[in-house]
Amino acid sequence: MIEVNIKELLKKKVKTKYWLVKNMEMGYQTVDAMMNNKTQGIRFETIEKLCKVLECTPNDLFVIK
Repeated sequence: MIEVNIKELLKKKVKTKYWLVKNMEMGYQTVDAMMNNKTQGIRFETIEKLCKVLECTPNDLFVIK
């Protein structure tokens, strides 16, 4: 199973979910669903924006469990 590693990336950067919501310009519920791996898929545009905001690569963003 592939999971999104947003929580760990935020922890390393000492940032909050609220900070991410504001910088992603997305709804709180959408970001929360991604963070808790309760989404069916993520658009490439969203992956790109997450990588820019979190200053990471797609490889950092996803974890295979």
